[in-house]
Formats: sequence, C-alpha cells, structure tokens
Amino acid sequence: MSEKEETYLLSAEIKKQIDQWLTKYPDEQRQSGVLQALHFVQDAEGWISTPMMDAIADHIGMPKIHVYEVATFYGMYHLEPAGKNKIYLCTNISCDLCGFQEIRDHIQKKLEIGFGETTKDGKFSLHAVECLAACRNAPAMQVNKDYFENLTPEKINQVLDSLE
Repeated sequence: MSEKEETYLLSAEIKKQIDQWLTKYPDEQRQSGVLQALHFVQDAEGWISTPMMDAIADHIGMPKIHVYEVATFYGMYHLEPAGKNKIYLCTNISCDLCGFQEIRDHIQKKLEIGFGETTKDGKFSLHAVECLAACRNAPAMQVNKDYFENLTPEKINQVLDSLE
C-alpha cells in the first residue's frame, strides 16, 4: 500500500493516536501496539475493513497477515459493519445459571435480532461473548464500553431505551 493510500485510510487523528501509543514500546517491538491500533480504527469507523488492517500493518511496519491474525483471533474486533451500539451478552456458566436465557430472549425479542445481527436501523448489534468477568453479579452485558450487571428485563429496557 502506498503512503498516499495509507494516509487516506488512516486519518491524521488515528495516526496520531497510534503513534502516541507506539511510544510505549521499543522501536523493534512496534507490533506490540497492534491491539490498540485496531481499537483506534474500530472506535473511529465502527468496524475494521481489510484495507484498514493493511494500512495499520503498513503504518506500524509489520506483515499484514499478523494484523489479520490478531483481528480475527479476538472477538472484540468487528470485521464487518456493526450497529452503532454494540451489545455483548455473556454466555458463560455463571450467567447461564443466573438467567442468561431469559435475558437473551428478552433482548432478541425487543431488538428483533439474533447473535451476530444488527437491527434494521443500524442502531444495535448483538454479540455473544464467552466471559465478561462479572460472575459475582451475573447475568451481565457490555454495551459499547459500559458494563451492566444483575440484569433483569426491566434493567435492559432502561439501558437500551437510554441509547440513541
């Protein structure tokens, strides 16, 4: 990818964020910043396209395949367009034992989508995750970067209705 293409794909702000993050690592370990670079792009764009992964690889100076491996390994990265508000519902045993099924059914009915889907208006996408590390207060979900625990259908309605 040429520098012109990289400049087009990575905004000046994203490049600045990545470059500031990379100062935490020795020059020979710049690839250590790839996780956060992917977050910066996803936060700005809502998802991470293959050309964006290529631009990250070029900017950091690492093989493209290594960026693809990281982005596809972690479930927190969206490689297809997702809703403005991303809902991550914990499916682990603690949440399951504390009412996950009722919570899942309520969210799916309210939003009329299943896991891996986005509402027709693009407002929400729903994702199953293995664990949110909130077992003590299960069931739990994460919406964007905020965590919600001890879920009930009423609490879910309050959270979802408060989002734009």
